[in-house]
Amino acid sequence: MSSPEIMSPVGSYESLQAAIQGGADAVYFGVGRLNMRSRSAANFTVADLPRLASIAREAGVRSYLTVNTVVYNEELEEMRELLRAAQQAGVSAIIASDFAVITSARAMGIEVHVSTQCNVSNVEAVRYYAQFADVVVTARELSLRQVADIVEYIRQNDIRGPRGELLQVELFVHGALCMSVSGKCYLSLDAYNHSANRGACLQLCRRQYLVKDLESDIELVVDNKYIMSPKDLCTIGFLDKIVRAGVSVLKIEGRGRSADYVQTVTRCYREAVDAIADGTYSQEKIEGWMQRLSTVFNRGFWDGYYLGRTMGEWSERYGSQATENKVYLGRITNYYPRPHVAEARLETAERLCAGDRIMVIGSTTGVYSGTADELRLDRDPIPEVHQGDLFSFPTTELLHRGDKLYRIDTVIDEY
Repeated sequence: MSSPEIMSPVGSYESLQAAIQGGADAVYFGVGRLNMRSRSAANFTVADLPRLASIAREAGVRSYLTVNTVVYNEELEEMRELLRAAQQAGVSAIIASDFAVITSARAMGIEVHVSTQCNVSNVEAVRYYAQFADVVVTARELSLRQVADIVEYIRQNDIRGPRGELLQVELFVHGALCMSVSGKCYLSLDAYNHSANRGACLQLCRRQYLVKDLESDIELVVDNKYIMSPKDLCTIGFLDKIVRAGVSVLKIEGRGRSADYVQTVTRCYREAVDAIADGTYSQEKIEGWMQRLSTVFNRGFWDGYYLGRTMGEWSERYGSQATENKVYLGRITNYYPRPHVAEARLETAERLCAGDRIMVIGSTTGVYSGTADELRLDRDPIPEVHQGDLFSFPTTELLHRGDKLYRIDTVIDEY
């Protein structure tokens, strides 16, 4: 059984390098406004496409452009220009749900992946989309048994995409979930005229709510104020079952997340897939991966609907429940490769002490994690540095001028 492809989210050049460092087989990203994270992620421009595709190609990583919003008549030419730019840049494929995008891409000979917004839930839908796409993302509400049945149907009936290869099934394996069916939410549109299906979700579902009867003023007591905010999906504990089901692509959510999130999650799933392949996947390793995944952004974890659940699990509080926090300190001002020493200026009122855990993030560096084993000021070793200090510290990897320096603190959970 061949190992599935790991697809990682990219919302910046830092995240792109982080995904590559983490062992991604493919990355996906948005450009401009015709994608589902047009407001919540730092999207690239059309001018970025050649560089993005080139970096991915040189790293042996496939590149996917998301063009997955609803498209209106006045945007058709803009959409086609974007597809032409992607084709010229050498982007591997596009991810789409609107038929104008799907058919336009096919007419240009661009590989198409059908987005989860198409809500592919049965074999007839698979047969239909196979006319246009080489990969289909199944609806997030399916159980793993239902996904496995679809994969088996594809094999038994030899269903192939336009390139002549057996149709592949893609599955979300980690990250944020929406309360609505496969992300088709209208709450933000109804309240603020910002459509989630146009990439403009304001995430009203993540807020606290009081349930009240307007006629009698009776208030309902609910177990959780965040009754529309699902916990994040995490499948690493049963990833072996997903691989055995025949899923070809494992998709990680998070184009709006930080580079360290991308690197950590990608690396954990890379290690898990490799462990499944070599027979070392175990409960002990799962516990280690879960601990590492909990250090970066999450709203708590649950297994989604894959194992037969009919109701979701809801976040207990707003925002992240990560066990670690990045504290911005300043920027790298120089790097000396011979002694492997970086120079930085502490810009904030925070302090850095010898022995503190640090993280450096940059568009070329990606993510570097380490410990400030030694701090020097004017070549003299010191126990800590303060705002305004220009100091140096040893590193184990190449850093670059302009990289951002952070201190990593353990979060004390007060809940």
